[in-house]
Amino acid sequence: MQVLLNIKIFLDKFITIPKFTITDAVEILIIAFMIYEVLVWIKSTRAWMLLKGILILLVFVIVATIFNLSTILWISNKIFSVGVIALIVVFQPEFRKALEQLARKKILKNVFNFDDSKNIKERFSTRTVNEIVKASFELAKHKTGALIVIENEISLSEYERTGINIDAEISNQLLINIFEHNTPLHDGAVIVRGDRIVSATCYLPLSDNMQLSKELGTRHRAGVGVSEVTDSLTIIVSEETGKVSLAYRGNLDRNIDGDTLREKLEKLQNRTIDNTKKFKIWKGRRHNEKGIDK
Repeated sequence: MQVLLNIKIFLDKFITIPKFTITDAVEILIIAFMIYEVLVWIKSTRAWMLLKGILILLVFVIVATIFNLSTILWISNKIFSVGVIALIVVFQPEFRKALEQLARKKILKNVFNFDDSKNIKERFSTRTVNEIVKASFELAKHKTGALIVIENEISLSEYERTGINIDAEISNQLLINIFEHNTPLHDGAVIVRGDRIVSATCYLPLSDNMQLSKELGTRHRAGVGVSEVTDSLTIIVSEETGKVSLAYRGNLDRNIDGDTLREKLEKLQNRTIDNTKKFKIWKGRRHNEKGIDK
């Protein structure tokens, strides 16, 4: 009995169990929801790349702290003191868009979801794949230059705003007509989001990769350039050679055939089928876990 009493005294002295109420539970849920939404927003913007860079810098700061590298700590302290303001300035368009999305978000629909039927999840439909492949090689057949950017996880809104809004269902006839010579929309890139063409005549950043062939023109450099700063998949049809190329994550696959293009699009499509009937308290978001292999 004395041993148990001593254990009780020890626990009372060194371990304090806080009182947990319903209010605490509600606060935890709200904070968890906010953190989740912030992480989802970061993953869908350029901030995801920046976050990974910041994490690497934090590792160096931790190492400098362990070994007491005073000069590095002084420099990092000066950088981080102005870093927050710099982030707000650089990512002002993304912050504004995030607030607009928050105002339109149907939170209760995301939290409580009754799911009692077969659920097919995909970034875009098989019909869209077929239409894009058909249009790409029809354009190539007639040596009509084209630049088709397909959005993945990272939003292309900043490039979408540089073009003319379309918001039309994808069809090979529409794509062919857009890139037809001497038409108002043929110059620039088309941006595809899901099963719709959202914008045309868009301006894209040019790649400064010196390893690219000198024979490649502006269209190919723009396709590679947008793939370097986003995770988009870009289809390039050469006006000079009539060949189809594919840019992804800064890499360029030249002179691909229809089967290769279809395979890449199907990987980006990320099609999954859920046959289970269930009531989900939280409607989570599934992201593309399968990358597009080079």
